Amino acid sequence: QVQLVESGGGLVQPGGSLRLSCAASGFTFSTMYMAWIRQAPGKGPEWISNINSVGSITRYADSVKGRFTISRDNANNMLYLQMNNLRPEDTALYHCALTRSYKDYLDNKVDYWGQGTQVTVSS
Repeated sequence: QVQLVESGGGLVQPGGSLRLSCAASGFTFSTMYMAWIRQAPGKGPEWISNINSVGSITRYADSVKGRFTISRDNANNMLYLQMNNLRPEDTALYHCALTRSYKDYLDNKVDYWGQGTQVTVSS
């Protein structure tokens, strides 16, 4: 079965940085589109970024563009999210996710996501 295990979250002050990691298993990671989504307190899931199978194309939500960077290491089945200049409104549970179809990838849809890692931005 598909497993996505996120790590790297924590408490950080505004303006600080964190790097999230996602360890993937149970599928052929190198052929899948991958994404990050987040759930802020009292809100539904928000798509924030995705990446194609070889890591040559990345896209971002306007809310994180210029601050976050998605990347992947196919040799080790790992997905990453580098988060810089964090803001209190970035506080959320961050989930690694996979997308199976090209159509859903273009539409920023996800098919499966992990349990998440908590990011809290506060002074």
